[in-house]
Amino acid sequence: MRKTILSTMAVLALASCGTKAKRAAPKGGDDPWATTSATGPRADGGAAAAPAGLGGGDPMEMLKNIAENLAKPGPYEAPLQSAGFDPAKPHVGVMSLRGEIAELPSFSWTGGMSDVIPLRALTRRLRELAADDQLTTLVLRVDEVRASLPDLAELRLAFAALRARGKHLLCHTEGATNAGYVLLASCERIALAPTGEITLTGPAAMPVHLKGLLDRLGVTADFLHVGAYKGAAEPLTRDRPSKEMDETLGAILDRAYATMVEAVASGRALPPDRVKALIDEAVFTAPRAVEVKLVDEIATFEAFRDGAAGATPWGKLKLDDDDDVPGGAMIKMARFLGAMPAPRPSAPHVALVYAVGDVVDGDGDGAVGARQEIASRTLVPALRVLAHDDSVKAVVLRIDSGGGSALASELIWHAVAEVKAAKPVVVSMSDVAASGGYYIACGATKIFALDDTLTGSIGVVGGKIAPGGALAKLGVTTFPRGPGKRATMNASLDPWTADERTTVQAMMESIYGVFVDRVAAGRGKTHAEIDAIAQGRVWTGADAKRLGLIDEIGGLEAALAEARKLGGVADDAAVEEYPAELTLRDLVHQIGAVSLPYGMGGDLATIARELSPEAAAVVERTLIQVARFRTSHVQTVALLPIVFQ
Repeated sequence: MRKTILSTMAVLALASCGTKAKRAAPKGGDDPWATTSATGPRADGGAAAAPAGLGGGDPMEMLKNIAENLAKPGPYEAPLQSAGFDPAKPHVGVMSLRGEIAELPSFSWTGGMSDVIPLRALTRRLRELAADDQLTTLVLRVDEVRASLPDLAELRLAFAALRARGKHLLCHTEGATNAGYVLLASCERIALAPTGEITLTGPAAMPVHLKGLLDRLGVTADFLHVGAYKGAAEPLTRDRPSKEMDETLGAILDRAYATMVEAVASGRALPPDRVKALIDEAVFTAPRAVEVKLVDEIATFEAFRDGAAGATPWGKLKLDDDDDVPGGAMIKMARFLGAMPAPRPSAPHVALVYAVGDVVDGDGDGAVGARQEIASRTLVPALRVLAHDDSVKAVVLRIDSGGGSALASELIWHAVAEVKAAKPVVVSMSDVAASGGYYIACGATKIFALDDTLTGSIGVVGGKIAPGGALAKLGVTTFPRGPGKRATMNASLDPWTADERTTVQAMMESIYGVFVDRVAAGRGKTHAEIDAIAQGRVWTGADAKRLGLIDEIGGLEAALAEARKLGGVADDAAVEEYPAELTLRDLVHQIGAVSLPYGMGGDLATIARELSPEAAAVVERTLIQVARFRTSHVQTVALLPIVFQ
């Protein structure tokens, strides 16, 4: 998207001054803007060859050339292919994997589109390569990969499918830690750069509690829970995790440890006990990594690539090959500008709807925000459109959310029910589908999750941040007044009174009852059966399967396959995705943001500098979620301010 926006700006600027630029160009053959050579006709009498310029004053020609040139390496950059490379002939493909693998990239005005590798785009590309008869080997350059265990499980399945089609999968890294190595373990052969290291410490969690920060600021977190394990506000009200949270975290880490051991043992053909011993050893130099069979050789990437290719030509592969289609880049640009409508399949197909981020009231940040929040007034209309579209035969709801507003969760639940009344709805849980994230899932026709997915957390939390003490430190004193008995319960900057707490608790109990009833109806169980496994407890996908909270262990592709079967759709039918690609119209809408209260932004900078950027990100996300309690006092949310490694 950054490239798209920059290209758009360049094209608009060039279009406005293209004629002027052409007039001012120097005479002779050095005009980079010219479409014809100034040197006259060729000696053989033919027309003069046009230099590789930007297309004169024709904006569309400029656009085409800009798109092409952006994809070319600079004069001092590594080549994109070896001599003789032809994708129509047997070849070796080279791809790089670096950065965060997640559901969707998000957008902000200050940072543009985030550098996220979309999980489904990557797995889809791997399936395309598996079906490419001319591809003999895929060489992956894997560095600094960040991904959750559920996402890694889906990638490992895609790797296995590639190898099952007879392709060689060879991987190189300059160093890998837990997540990166779990992915590498699925490769046929692994090379490590000289002096590189493998760090395999096993899963770890670091709960981050903010009560001390709030105390220092003079801010009181006044929160109530329904459910013995609903510790959503613990990081704000306690100095350390409760016994229940320790129990929950222990179960999550045990499940993650088992997944990691199995992945490494099966991928590297090592006994599980040997893998556990290696995890205890933790850090491996390059020679030691070869010795203990975590990698196969030590080599630079170029040497490894050339050795893997041998006499077979190699070429770099893109994650998205649409630009390689004639006119592909121009079509993308035209859609972004609004000159062409976004494509929607008209033949029978499955719709894939992403529900990612906090569940929030209202329309949030609209189409832009739909990539990082679940806003009821944005998602509900989209679901209703799909419910009434006869060409959509089934809907897959892909959820990655710890929940949020109870009201928004209920409204989205109703929208899912409307879709289900017309066609099958299959839920695919990503990393987290807990609390409100589970609320919107529980009524589906069928629910898929992975072993390490975090789900459940069927409970309610209510509260508010009371900044009276912080304001008093600044010399500000407030005196709320109102004729009603509870007129000031939300206006006051102090904690709730005992009477107000009783009122809020009663409301929360009512919402909890509705939540449990929704789950019971969706899962075909009684209220008492769900209440026994609810209580706000977070379960792993493996436990959720045993308890009947989900139907199948499987990833997104398994959910899509089930939706095709239930909807009677062909395996090769198109998949319509929501949210669609961003357009200029989406970007001109007002972008809102939840600001951090009480001057906490400076504290975040200190945390990032003194502790870690990851911890600062967790703290920021938690504070943003808490800030939403100012307008929505009761939520079905699982606050998980935990740094997982």
